[in-house]
Amino acid sequence: MKKYLILSIVVLFAACKQATVPTEYAKSDELPEIYPDYVDVTVPVNIAPLTFELLPSPAKKTSFTQMVARYSFDGDEIVCGGDDLKACPDIDQWKQLAEKAKSKAIQVEVFGENDGKWTLFKPFQIHVSPDSIDPYISYRLISPSYVTYEELTLNQRCLENYDERVMVNNMLCSDEIDGQCVNCHNYQQQNPERFQFHARQKHGGTFVAYDGEYKKVNMKNDSILAAGVYPSWHPWLKLIAYSTNKTMQSFHTRDLNKIEVLDSESDLIIYDVERNEVMNIENDPHEFEIFPFWAPDGRFLYYGSAHFEYEADTVNTSETVARYKDIKYSIYRKSFDPETLEFGPREMVFDAAAMGKSATFPRISPDGRWLMVTVGEWGCFHIWHRDADLWMVDLGNAGVQESGSSEVQTNATNFRVFPLDAINSDNVESYHTWSSTGRWVVFSSRRADGNYTRPFIAHIDADGNASKPFELPCADPDYHRQFMKSYNIPEFMRGPVTLEPQQIADILKNDDVPPVKYVNHLHK
Repeated sequence: MKKYLILSIVVLFAACKQATVPTEYAKSDELPEIYPDYVDVTVPVNIAPLTFELLPSPAKKTSFTQMVARYSFDGDEIVCGGDDLKACPDIDQWKQLAEKAKSKAIQVEVFGENDGKWTLFKPFQIHVSPDSIDPYISYRLISPSYVTYEELTLNQRCLENYDERVMVNNMLCSDEIDGQCVNCHNYQQQNPERFQFHARQKHGGTFVAYDGEYKKVNMKNDSILAAGVYPSWHPWLKLIAYSTNKTMQSFHTRDLNKIEVLDSESDLIIYDVERNEVMNIENDPHEFEIFPFWAPDGRFLYYGSAHFEYEADTVNTSETVARYKDIKYSIYRKSFDPETLEFGPREMVFDAAAMGKSATFPRISPDGRWLMVTVGEWGCFHIWHRDADLWMVDLGNAGVQESGSSEVQTNATNFRVFPLDAINSDNVESYHTWSSTGRWVVFSSRRADGNYTRPFIAHIDADGNASKPFELPCADPDYHRQFMKSYNIPEFMRGPVTLEPQQIADILKNDDVPPVKYVNHLHK
């Protein structure tokens, strides 16, 4: 009998301590310093309780020995706190309060005690949107270091509470000599029954799950550059678009960005899940194509591409490293006919290179209107670039730039393009994903400390306006400040993946898998 090692993360629910609102206190006209910063954020009605802790007041250099927080709306309230300076509402009470405050706002009052005297800070609001959010997200947890093939996991987290569980554990396929890297998880329409991820090195291959059928794919063929990475499922066909990349790392010695992840070559391919066939989509030797993403109607494939010509017309990785600031990506798309399975010529969508910028990671809202991209000064791996911000392309409005406006327009299809100032910070904003309703996005940011990426969530209205983002809530508000791993590629899910990590590892350990078949065109 096989014994399966089941790995999961146990979260201790820190229900709010009993507390009493002070009757005597001084009032401050300053907002409280709290972590995470949940002041005037907009949250979905079904989100887990927003816990926070009171920090010392930098203006008056005051620390506190006790705190009390009162969350209230229309006569209902939750009061909690204590000498740990943490507000952790009971989940059932929170859900009742959030439902009652839907479309309105919960008021939060914070009291801090110092030297026996209480202070009431300026109250703030948590706006409760009636737009619910997908119940789960998944992400890779990785140490932000340069040690290869240590422990990596793909985890899933329920957004309606704090439950977190390991989906994939690379250590189950590693040994003392050889390690395994896992990355690039992706779902078809947020469906947890249709997902894939890639494994490299030990027992390497691509794991594909489709409605209860599971397989390992050996995506190696002499007719394609390398195995597929950076995936995107077609909305309904059994097709996955990938970029296939020859990737390297280059380390800075005198730069805050620390590291460059560069491609010396990259193409676009498409994989037929049912037929186990692969085909090139774009393989121009002078173009670095990357990060494909299907439009929700399945009729366009968007991607990033950078024009780069080697001086001797041969691939030279040293030249790539020396000229890394010359590599600037723009956003293109190719039409696709779901009936004939044929692609059209490429079309410019956002000419970021003409602006001296580099745009990657195109993601389109479910209604097809909004294209969100990550924009930096150069390169494609913006998770390492402190200047990286999120921008929006209005695919439904080819607007004209107004004088004095921060908006810009492309010189190709004339789509309106603008930075998402409400979301961006002075540090990294990178990988982003739309919820199934299109009203929420989750993205990675290093705004907290500059070293660790954390998931942040923001509301997007019908006009493309973003709310102030909020950090992923945790049962213990101090959790992320002590957790020494980065969240990589957050993806929304309609429900949890039910496979156990050992079941997935057993499938990956089968190395007797025939390679994919290369074809010149897709078959119906």
